[in-house]
Amino acid sequence: MTKEELIAKLNDLEWEDFEVKEAKAAVPKSCWETVSAFSNTSGGWLVFGIKEIGNNFEIQGVTNPEKIEQDFLNTLRGEKFNVFVDTKQQRYVIDGKTVLAFYIPVSAQKPVYYNTQTNTFIRRSSSDQKARKNEIDAFYRDQSFGTKTSKLAPNTSKEDIDPTSLKQYRDYMARFNPDVSYNRFDEDVFLSKLRILDNEQLTYSGLLFLGKRDTIEKHFPDFRIDLLEIEGKSISEATSNYSFRLGEFENLWDYYFECFKRLKPEVDVEFQLTDQGFGQELSPGLKAIREALVNMLMHADYFAPAHSRIRIFTNHIEFYNPGGLPKPIEELKAKDLSLPRNPLITKLFRMVRLAENAGYGFDRIEANWKTYNNTAPEYDISFDATILKLYTKSQEDTKETSETVQKQFVAVLERLQNELKKEPADIAYVMELLENNFNSFVQYTSEHFGDSSETLRKHFGNSSETLRKLFGNNTVVLLLHIIFDKKTTAKDAAKTIGVSDRTVETYLTKLKEANVIERVGSPTFGGYWTLKTDKNK
Repeated sequence: MTKEELIAKLNDLEWEDFEVKEAKAAVPKSCWETVSAFSNTSGGWLVFGIKEIGNNFEIQGVTNPEKIEQDFLNTLRGEKFNVFVDTKQQRYVIDGKTVLAFYIPVSAQKPVYYNTQTNTFIRRSSSDQKARKNEIDAFYRDQSFGTKTSKLAPNTSKEDIDPTSLKQYRDYMARFNPDVSYNRFDEDVFLSKLRILDNEQLTYSGLLFLGKRDTIEKHFPDFRIDLLEIEGKSISEATSNYSFRLGEFENLWDYYFECFKRLKPEVDVEFQLTDQGFGQELSPGLKAIREALVNMLMHADYFAPAHSRIRIFTNHIEFYNPGGLPKPIEELKAKDLSLPRNPLITKLFRMVRLAENAGYGFDRIEANWKTYNNTAPEYDISFDATILKLYTKSQEDTKETSETVQKQFVAVLERLQNELKKEPADIAYVMELLENNFNSFVQYTSEHFGDSSETLRKHFGNSSETLRKLFGNNTVVLLLHIIFDKKTTAKDAAKTIGVSDRTVETYLTKLKEANVIERVGSPTFGGYWTLKTDKNK
């Protein structure tokens, strides 16, 4: 049966994410990776008694449901996991076969792992992937979500505040929020009331927001907000890495204005006078961009090795921010929750009317951008990063001919093939290239294997994200190996992906059962895997 048919049978489950296991007679060992991944990412359902065959599912049932359920729950509540993993469970009888479903919620005590910390997993699309060290470190930082930058920065004082930035901030507050009480305080009280300064030391928030760059770099050695202007619709299309890169500035207050200055020309602006006689640029597009910029600066994880980054392409703007969301985006949007990662930085922006009083601003960004050019923002959210894309031109304005796309893909193809030769390859980079060039990838594959684009899209989907959800990143990389070099072997692919030969064999089986690849020639000598064509599907 299809996924939709399975969901119809298990109709009271919320299918934001799920994983099925055969588990016919015992709890499968592989389920602990999924428990860890669901707990560390966004939660999900783990279902026993169902076999996945390509894109379809077969209900097989479990032979001893009471024992399997007890063994599974006892393990979760025992010492195998570093924290208690709560669950809710459902039992179904379908065509006389018993199916067990366990909901694993996202944990508030990440990282969640079994046996040792190296067994920490995260959920990427539809696959469980072992977390890297920097990802595990991010989990520990998130345990102090909303408190980290409120702590005192050691060996700092009022002398570490940039006087020009402080003066500009106070002038801006007096102009745009004249009734707020902070305007009446002298400098020392002002700094204390806003918790820029506490016990004669700067908070991390105060340091980042108004501090001197030299002092900031003692605590954040690679402090910067990256803004790149790129002549192209994607990295791969651009003839150079960038046409403009923002320089270094003192602090977040300075970075805000410098970034806004570069973003403003990307939208049409209407100039009006306020009731107080001040000049004001009113534009839904400008409001959306400002909200996106301020949100990025307010909610960044400044202790992460990654940096906040803005890329201005010829047809869209991309805001990348290190640090995941405290709750799923749907919940943040529906309830307008105010759960800032950096509450003091958030307050400093709010006191000068550059941020609203509640929520993450997703609804305001969406409404203003929709009004501006009738396109919707796109989000790419993972547990350790958030990406927002705002299209400055409609998709109709940016369509390319097949010939143009193919010419552009030549350079991308070379990058992909070079990366796939590495041991191991940078999987994230490969997936980024595929994401930015998916249409040309489909065209290339269509021409080289005799498939129509329509047939390929039935198997690959309409985007790289669909392909990733179907098979997972590692299996997609294996598929690229086969497409680019039919003589590739499981051993070659294993080195590229960074897994065992046996694991690659599992990926091959998955692609074969999905009717995407086939074996040509001898299974042991001289044969090879290839993509199936229209003629033999």
